[in-house]
Amino acid sequence: MEVNWQEVFFQFIGGLGIFLFGLKYMGDGLQKSAGDRLREILDRFTTNPFMGVLAGIFVTVLLQTSTGTTVITIGLVSAGFMTLRQAIGVIMGANIGTTVTAFIIGIDIGAYALPITAAGAILLFFFKNNKINNLGQVVFGFGTLFYGLELMSGGMKPLRELQAFIDLTQSMSEIPILGVVIGTVFTMIVQSSSATIGVLQGLYAEDLISLNAAIPVLFGDNIGTTITAVLAAIGASVAAKRAAAVHVMFNIIGTIIFMIALIPFTAFITWIDQFMNLNPEMQIAFAHGTFNVTNTIIQFPFIAILALIVTKIVPGQDVAVEFKPKHLDPHFIEQSPSIALGQAKEEVLRMGQFAVQGLNEAHEYLKTKNKKNAELGYQVEDAINNLDKKITEYLVKLSGSSLSAQESERHSILMDTVRDIERIGDHFENVIELVDYQQANKVKLTEDAMEDLHEMFTLTVEAVSQAMEALDSNDHALARSVAEKEDLIDKMERKFRKKHIVRLNEGRCSGQAGIVFVDIVSNLERIGDHSSNIAEAVLGIRK
Repeated sequence: MEVNWQEVFFQFIGGLGIFLFGLKYMGDGLQKSAGDRLREILDRFTTNPFMGVLAGIFVTVLLQTSTGTTVITIGLVSAGFMTLRQAIGVIMGANIGTTVTAFIIGIDIGAYALPITAAGAILLFFFKNNKINNLGQVVFGFGTLFYGLELMSGGMKPLRELQAFIDLTQSMSEIPILGVVIGTVFTMIVQSSSATIGVLQGLYAEDLISLNAAIPVLFGDNIGTTITAVLAAIGASVAAKRAAAVHVMFNIIGTIIFMIALIPFTAFITWIDQFMNLNPEMQIAFAHGTFNVTNTIIQFPFIAILALIVTKIVPGQDVAVEFKPKHLDPHFIEQSPSIALGQAKEEVLRMGQFAVQGLNEAHEYLKTKNKKNAELGYQVEDAINNLDKKITEYLVKLSGSSLSAQESERHSILMDTVRDIERIGDHFENVIELVDYQQANKVKLTEDAMEDLHEMFTLTVEAVSQAMEALDSNDHALARSVAEKEDLIDKMERKFRKKHIVRLNEGRCSGQAGIVFVDIVSNLERIGDHSSNIAEAVLGIRK
């Protein structure tokens, strides 16, 4: 029998595309139904590695992708919301959570794929309620997932007549490491272990591959899925690289252990099949689930050692920006409001240091156009927003305590300062966005314009730094110096605007360049105002 290669190829890639779309669409629907609070779940419920495992399972079941959970986790570790040990727990949980997709595929309802898709479409298009639409998205994704599997399965059927394919699967049975390599490479290409395990379930169901050959491919699929995390960590912080390295190590160590115990593991899956009378797809799902759960149980006690190993493999500073507050101890609010006020001041000063750092990153980005400066600037701004929320909550609770008149005044100054620092964060973020715009639209600023901006940036950074020093030491002389600098910044803004108009009239500057220049100058002037507000609070003259 001659194989129609075009039909085989088109059915397979079309089915794979529909499967991936269904998986993603179903995950998006589940995520919306969960209230889109997945990052918060991971942040709040990962107090220890065991809770991290449970959170990882839960979030991965909602996202329908372990890669998505790992990428979110990498972001949280990078931001300082989560320690590396907590992240290892989440990554282990994500590997367990992703097995749910294989069990869903194991429920043989391919014949009902189209009616399920139709039901989802009805819920999506004939109802206005958001909750029903989200449910419709889940149902539609569920149906298309199975329809994609049916197409792939149909496309692969002719392969059973092909001698080359029979020889390959025979080689995979005899040389298990070949199966691991094939599974790894295929998953790296597709970037979804759920998809490649779905293909494996289809091959096994069509009797195109034996269980002995399928299980090593399954192990390879688990290694291959780490590629997305590795790609997400390229160019990211040291912490992100470590989290990605843990993901790779976890699956490689698990594969080595199970390859050593391949014969008893295959025998165990065969026994489970005889005991429970499973369909072929469910056999692969049980193998996948058993591998990941057992791998987690084996490696869980060694989380500290895994963390130590990746710290040696990827040396450097652990966290780029630490989002979480360091000084806000809630016990002091009741026990000693005076100490609590001091704690709040320390956190406000830390927030002020972030403002100076963010402003410096914006300045560096303007000079060098290095994307790392922009990324760090955005991270710092996120940290400022988080601290703004946490410090404000702390100060609001503290306001209910018995404070003396002097303490009430200090409390009021801190509340106002937090607001000013948060606004400084917004303004340097605006500057970074303006440089992004400059880059995207290839806008060229003249040398004169760049010199003016450097001069104004330098003065503005000094003003913010001195304002925070004045707050720290209650130094009135420093505070007056900040007020003088703010006056200079105002004069600079007026002078530089006039110089810009002259350049524009002389044709040395484009309209787009003018917009970028004027907006950066305007944001720096507003930062100067907020620095002056902090200084005036120190001097006791703020209205």
